[in-house]
Amino acid sequence: MVNSVPAPTSWIEVDALAYRHNIDFIRTMIGPDVRFCSVVKGNAYGHGIDTMVRLGDHAGVSEYGVYSADEAYEMHRCNDRPQRIMIMGNLCDDELECALENEVSFSVCSKQRLDQAQSLAAKIGKAAQVHLEIETGMNRTGIGIHELDHFIGIISSHPEQLRWAGLCTHFAGAESIANYLRVKKQFVLFRKILKHVKKTWPQVPESIHTACSAAALRYPSTHYDLVRIGILQYGFFPSREVQVEYMATQDESHVYPLRRIVSWKSRVMDIKSVHTGEFIGYGTSYLSNSPMRIASIPVGYAHGFSRSLSNQGRVLIGGQQAKVVGMVNMNMIQADVTGIPEVQAGDEVVLIGRQGDQEISVSSFAEYSDQVNYELLTRLPHNIPRIIKNL
Repeated sequence: MVNSVPAPTSWIEVDALAYRHNIDFIRTMIGPDVRFCSVVKGNAYGHGIDTMVRLGDHAGVSEYGVYSADEAYEMHRCNDRPQRIMIMGNLCDDELECALENEVSFSVCSKQRLDQAQSLAAKIGKAAQVHLEIETGMNRTGIGIHELDHFIGIISSHPEQLRWAGLCTHFAGAESIANYLRVKKQFVLFRKILKHVKKTWPQVPESIHTACSAAALRYPSTHYDLVRIGILQYGFFPSREVQVEYMATQDESHVYPLRRIVSWKSRVMDIKSVHTGEFIGYGTSYLSNSPMRIASIPVGYAHGFSRSLSNQGRVLIGGQQAKVVGMVNMNMIQADVTGIPEVQAGDEVVLIGRQGDQEISVSSFAEYSDQVNYELLTRLPHNIPRIIKNL
């Protein structure tokens, strides 16, 4: 057994200055009267929940959205500062009491869950904070319109046990113009429902929220009291289409408003010379046509470097791009550094991020591996260390 902690084969750097820049942009976009909820589901889109909560503390973020109870628990575990946490997805029966005890709000989509929350709240003497999610056309989860008055009636009848934290819905693809009519239909329906609620019931929810990153950018009228922002805060537009549309509304002097906060790095493990006519790596997918220098890098598909990047991925070494050659292994890739003669074992390798004046962006990495930004980021394993810079 070693006495010291072994160095990781790769690490992820998260830039606090870039994050604060993105938060400032979001707050300017939504204005002072709309609350910002930082969505940190999927291990904070691969950036690390504990990392993003630390960054959020320094940026003045106080509300967070997670998908499930285990993510809410992770947030409590990594920070003692009071936070408003909303579970937007899965909450099992045996996790309900923990949510109530820790004043975590959660989405309700069934009468059974609302009854359970009311009964348990009466038992432990602590109100359940519930968001009623309305089915407006996503057809995933949500309360049917014909059921809504019954749900509100239950909440109104049990004010000591049920706190109406929110009325919400989720749009089905606001990042694409192809979904415009569907999203517009959802919004019109939600607005009609909201009008009915305000007219019929004296009690109103503490917050109305419908907008994700894409809707917040494209449909300002969906902001209401709170926006649930995920991908934007990490420095990415929800889609290329949204980015082009937004930039087209700005004048020529307007700079790109977001900054990438993530970099993924490793180090050269070894350098090997390969003769003309020799195969590199597993199988026969790459044959050297001339003498080559190959750098081995201790990152593979087990670390989130997709096997589809075999013979086409790129990394940065010595400030230059180097092509991945041969098959991506479980724990290793090999890169052609023939044209970078100064490269040595131990040199820094950038898998995603900037080195000198060169950059491997998440979008270019994603295009090579046929993944979207969301998928690529959330597939980065939890056990890769996340290191905060510029805090």
